[in-house]
Amino acid sequence: MAELLEEVEVADRVGLDVFGIGEHHRSEFLDSAPAVILAAAAARTSRIRLTSAVTILSAADPVRVFQQFATLDLISGGRAEIVVGRGSFVEAYPLFGLDTRDYDDLFAEKLDLLLALQESTSVTWEGRFRPPLSGQSIFPRPHQQRLPIWIGVGGTPQSFARAGALGLPLMLAVIGGDFGRFRPLVDLYREAGKRSGHSAETLKIGIHAMGFVGDTDAVAKDAFFPGWAYLTTTIGMERGWSPPTRQQFEAMAGPEGAFLVGSPDTVAAKMLQASETLGGVSRITFQMSTAALDTAGMKRSIELLGTEVAPIVRAARGT
Repeated sequence: MAELLEEVEVADRVGLDVFGIGEHHRSEFLDSAPAVILAAAAARTSRIRLTSAVTILSAADPVRVFQQFATLDLISGGRAEIVVGRGSFVEAYPLFGLDTRDYDDLFAEKLDLLLALQESTSVTWEGRFRPPLSGQSIFPRPHQQRLPIWIGVGGTPQSFARAGALGLPLMLAVIGGDFGRFRPLVDLYREAGKRSGHSAETLKIGIHAMGFVGDTDAVAKDAFFPGWAYLTTTIGMERGWSPPTRQQFEAMAGPEGAFLVGSPDTVAAKMLQASETLGGVSRITFQMSTAALDTAGMKRSIELLGTEVAPIVRAARGT
């Protein structure tokens, strides 16, 4: 945990825009309470935005989620964001007494309440999975006028269409394959948003992908592969996957794959290509934690991302 907080400090110091903490309820992770970790990070940083990645809203009470992130926003002076989703693991559902058969209905209802909490300090609301609210006041309010809320999605068309219809920014998790296969779904998101009257500026696209930067392509790959292979094998044993091979990893890290792993020049070029492939993106975040056993390598990767990769990408985009 101390090393993780040091990594957030490095990201802040080298000028990166955002740092995200996921939510898992497994032995391989430390992030079952992301808002607490982000609050600790807020006290040690000054400018970087701090977000969940993702908050498993389906298994949470939206009132508590709003209160926690409003509090984080106050601590950080207006740097909090939330990415909400249903989660790629299901441990949270039985842990909190929920039925996985209600997987999507839980999310849709709780997202509706979370968005209502943005609009007023006094909320009247009724749903299926939570006791109703009848004008209770919800405090504290955030430092920002509105907490930025992104919807985290995987690959279901319904999720993309819902985000577009609501006019919420979209965070696309890409854990394999290539970026191009998501273009039809991103187009669906934009079309749904346009039909619902939302402006193109409102319909932001983000990418969350496996990423790691090293001084050379070989250094980056050798640092990232062992942790990625270990975690993928562990999860694969539960889900019936075959253990990953180095050849598969090399393909994912190659020009056509979705892994942003390599030297600063290699990674910057792939980021720009990914944005072009998807018709323009507003944010790209890296899933780096699979290399977390190499603390020095993680800090070096974050440093290179801020001092070498980000300037290339910003210059190419004119930002």
